[in-house]
Amino acid sequence: MAESIEISPRTARRLILGKQGLWPGRRWAGKEGTRAAIHACEHLQLDPLVILARSHDLMLHSRVVGYRPEFFHELTYKERAFFDWGGWLAVRPMEELPYWRVVMRRNREHAGQKLIAEQHATAIEEMRLALRERGTVAPRDFQAADRRAVNSYRGGKDTSLALYYLWRTGEAMTHHREGFERIYAPTESVAPPHLVPEASDADADRFLARKAVSFAGIGRLGPLSGWLGRTVSKAEERALEQELIDAGEIVRVDIEGTQGTQLMPARDVQLLADVDRGRIPTAWAPVETSTEAEVTLLSPLDPVSARGRAKLLFDFEYVWEIYKKPELMRFGRYAMPILWGDRLVGRLDAKMDRKSNTLVVNGVWLESILGPPEPAFLDALGLGVQRAMAFLGTERVDAAAVKHRKVRSRIAALNKRRPRVAHQPAGNL
Repeated sequence: MAESIEISPRTARRLILGKQGLWPGRRWAGKEGTRAAIHACEHLQLDPLVILARSHDLMLHSRVVGYRPEFFHELTYKERAFFDWGGWLAVRPMEELPYWRVVMRRNREHAGQKLIAEQHATAIEEMRLALRERGTVAPRDFQAADRRAVNSYRGGKDTSLALYYLWRTGEAMTHHREGFERIYAPTESVAPPHLVPEASDADADRFLARKAVSFAGIGRLGPLSGWLGRTVSKAEERALEQELIDAGEIVRVDIEGTQGTQLMPARDVQLLADVDRGRIPTAWAPVETSTEAEVTLLSPLDPVSARGRAKLLFDFEYVWEIYKKPELMRFGRYAMPILWGDRLVGRLDAKMDRKSNTLVVNGVWLESILGPPEPAFLDALGLGVQRAMAFLGTERVDAAAVKHRKVRSRIAALNKRRPRVAHQPAGNL
């Protein structure tokens, strides 16, 4: 068995934050910076909710100086640098498509997709023909009164379900989005021809297993069934892990104070060594300011803190409460982790009042590790909220609901200042 690298929790979180472009500060800018940030995310998750802005826009805003939603739209749906796909909906680099087409083909054998194919075969054939004849097809092109009604999370008409099936199984791709609605097109008219053929099953399995480790930064390989689109036994998972270790593609890592060995890409070993020695890699130099001088508000779906990651890396309990019953909520429906330096030190719950164009802060909850909020933190918090206001296109904030007096006062003081960056409000695309 290959020897593990032993590291501290601080080294682990700094490596992961640094690879994601979140520490020691935003290191990317503009449209090309957006391209780099999407690559760094590995899987940029999409979600239809717009409380402040769409989740992927919040993730990119936290990494890219001067980010605008049109950058994402242009890169993904005009330049075709990326594509979106999956039941767990995310954006990936277009050059990865041959590996994902293997998973798309495997999706045809999933119980849910097989059921759609069996129950809506006629509608699926109609949509195949419509895609060939029209070039692009939207679910709204078909009136509900003329179609068979279905009760599905994926749509209320048989045509919507049929288009979703063709998308999940690789015959169609997202041509572009209007609002958040997918506009479909045949795969061959979206993807470059050389990326349409599938990779081999073995190559796809190895690639997707490596990508699962890269997505975590430091984490476990499995469970792999979801990533690979097929049932993967524990024995097969262990064999694939050992194969990648023996090939020098991943290495084992032990984080002090945690149970179980983790994995990381072997290409990051030198970065890890630098961070462990207290060095900041040259490529990570912030474009403007650091997370010490200005907090970063993380999207509820940010990969460094979502799905239990915050506990491992930051000893920070975080659950997205958007779907919880009011009586079960501890914080707020859209409470965002507050990154200060290399630690998560609290949560800020907010929403946009679009009628008055006001950022409404429903509450701020600080962790005990922070202690009483000192001026340095209050200033950093103010600058972080100010940047969020500029991104959202508002000059007004309502902090009346914030209970902590000093925190409330610092945020409310932003009403006397103009945001430093002005552009179109986020969330319109």
